[in-house]
Amino acid sequence: MPNRVLRLPTVLERTGYSRSRLYARISEGLFPRPISLGPRVAAWPEHEVDAVIAAHIREVADPELSQLVSEIHAQRPTFGLPGGANASVGTARESSAA
Repeated sequence: MPNRVLRLPTVLERTGYSRSRLYARISEGLFPRPISLGPRVAAWPEHEVDAVIAAHIREVADPELSQLVSEIHAQRPTFGLPGGANASVGTARESSAA
């Protein structure tokens, strides 16, 4: 599975948020922070955006969504490394529940 990053217009389109609402959700800990691709370029890993959208479809409460975002941020330092975070955030959560 390719690792894609999404720029702001695409994230806004996928979530239906306005720019100010997206950044408010980030400040509230309810949406992942963007990653830096350069001095003036930021983007969001596609699998992280998809995980948050899936949580909204499941109608999770804000505390659970905040926990998901915390887990997403915790997995970033090892993403893509052997034995590191999976490409799909939901996979790690599901396996721990089993």
